[in-house]
Amino acid sequence: MTYLDTLKHPVIRRLSLIQFISYFGTWFSQVAIFSMIVSFGADEITIALTATMAMLPAVILAPIIGLVIDRMEFKKLMSILLLIEISMTIGFIFINSLDYVWILMILIFIRSSAASMLFSAEMALFPKLVSGEMLKNTNEIHSVIWSLCYALGMAVGGIVTYYIGFDLAFTVDAILYSIAILLLIGLHISIDKIVHTESNWDMLKDGFTYLKSQKKILHLILLHASIGLTSFDALITLLSDFQYKEFIAVPLAIGWMNATRALGLMIGPFFISKIISKHNLHYFFILQGLAIILWSQLEYNFYLALIGLFITGFFITTLWSYTYLLIQEETETKFMGRVISYNDMFFMLSNVATALFVGYATKWGISLENITMTLGLGFFVVAGYYVWFKKWYINEK
Repeated sequence: MTYLDTLKHPVIRRLSLIQFISYFGTWFSQVAIFSMIVSFGADEITIALTATMAMLPAVILAPIIGLVIDRMEFKKLMSILLLIEISMTIGFIFINSLDYVWILMILIFIRSSAASMLFSAEMALFPKLVSGEMLKNTNEIHSVIWSLCYALGMAVGGIVTYYIGFDLAFTVDAILYSIAILLLIGLHISIDKIVHTESNWDMLKDGFTYLKSQKKILHLILLHASIGLTSFDALITLLSDFQYKEFIAVPLAIGWMNATRALGLMIGPFFISKIISKHNLHYFFILQGLAIILWSQLEYNFYLALIGLFITGFFITTLWSYTYLLIQEETETKFMGRVISYNDMFFMLSNVATALFVGYATKWGISLENITMTLGLGFFVVAGYYVWFKKWYINEK
């Protein structure tokens, strides 16, 4: 089954279009946010904390997110969340100095809370619509769209931010979210509704108890969380500010570096998807680690670093989508929303830890090259963990 065959499904097709528009807007304004705080004179910790604010909601709110997803009708939930994202994005326009960076962080936190819930809701919805090869393709399409939007959004956002300014980038972002809402009107979802008669507290307890009893799912969640080591927002911002700003403007550096990595994210699945499996997954973790280490050795030169970033991104999408698929396949439908939200919590916790590590390690005087290399070495540990997991939970069958 090809990606085109999968996109013939009317719900998958329309959701993919909505995802494309909303994700493009998110990354379009992401360049503006980091370029803005750099122009205000933000230090390493402020940059790292700003990156962290986009990830914290999935960590802190995971139980609530899962509960809302399992209880609330998807289309209604999606409409509310997109409206929240529009409101918070417009709020960015009123930030004009570091004195208000704490307000910026609150706005980012609220917008990211809505985005996290929307993402988890979509990933919980897909297994209810499709299964097997079609579910695998749907996950990969979702990842490719994310990567394509990341590339286009970062590149175009960098150019627009540099030539026109932050406020216009935020305005365009809000308009794109509005278009996504209009497309949502024509979305028709037909699935069997699971009625939960338990109280919210009982649902929280049941979801936690179910997850705790599923050792295999817990290990898969940890393996998926390891992809958080590729959370490079803070690292790329610091590289742009410390090493490349004499050569290229910071917004352009951030935009082109992220766009190049995302090009690898987008192209990789077309080559790797057909060969990755439960039995060779550890080799791809090793390749991911080697790619990051290669990038670390090329960071001294902007153009060579772009080559390293492209290779680094080549494996990320498939690793992310394939480990997600393994979790979806192991989870019972009635617990899907809660398990997915806990999974996203661990994944974002990994992203937060990576961003904070980059910020504090830089402040302690560790070179960006060594920081990058450390992240790459982390995937060798992950590969060893998966070899152990495969021995006890896959080979036994």
